[in-house]
Amino acid sequence: MTTPPRVRRNSAGPGGPVVLDDLSKQIIEQLQADGRKPYAAIGKAVGLSEAAVRQRVQRLQDAGVMQIVAVTDPLTLGFPRQAMIGVNCEGDLEKVADELAGIEEIDYVVLTAGSFDVIVEVVCEGDGHLLEILSKIRAIPAVRATESFVYLKLRKQTYSWGTR
Repeated sequence: MTTPPRVRRNSAGPGGPVVLDDLSKQIIEQLQADGRKPYAAIGKAVGLSEAAVRQRVQRLQDAGVMQIVAVTDPLTLGFPRQAMIGVNCEGDLEKVADELAGIEEIDYVVLTAGSFDVIVEVVCEGDGHLLEILSKIRAIPAVRATESFVYLKLRKQTYSWGTR
């Protein structure tokens, strides 16, 4: 009898880090190299059956460890303006982050330590669209100030940092 995949939360409780066994890590690394790689090929590479790989991938997704998505180039899809926006807030940062995450154009929200309380990333149709998004952000009552970092050219974007 084989043991189930090792996908469990550590003692940090809900939302804490997930502890993965070596096979789950190898599956993640295979998918980071090629998200369309067939489960049979992954199974061959890691020593599992296609069905076992399929089950592990589903458990990894259900646990929130990973997503399998298509990464696009915004410029080729008509989104020529990208920016990182630093946000200074007052009050409940979690609440502000949740409100920011609810803005459709914002695709990345992190609470930070340092000059900004929250940093968000946006993908826009142009400068006018960026201005509209900034207005939405600044309309949140707890937002005190924003600072925009407009992307001029993307040099590197990768999602293959592995499982270390």
